[in-house]
Amino acid sequence: MPSILSISGWRLFFYSNENNEPVHVHAQKAEMECKFWLKVDDFEIEEAFSYNLTPKAKQEIKRIIYGHFDYIVDEWKTYFNK
Repeated sequence: MPSILSISGWRLFFYSNENNEPVHVHAQKAEMECKFWLKVDDFEIEEAFSYNLTPKAKQEIKRIIYGHFDYIVDEWKTYFNK
């Protein structure tokens, strides 16, 4: 479960066994956790699931993911050799 970013208390990471899925990232902060699909060609993200995520926290993590979109995709490709 490699962590790729730590920003504002959020830890963004991948699960090592999810290389057969489309590009996505997991995020965790305190008791909140979520997963977002990254639609690389469209520069879009889509929420796959969330747990205990407040509207403010959802807005914050989406802003973080969009701000580091290319970095997350590059890390995915490097980690999973794609």
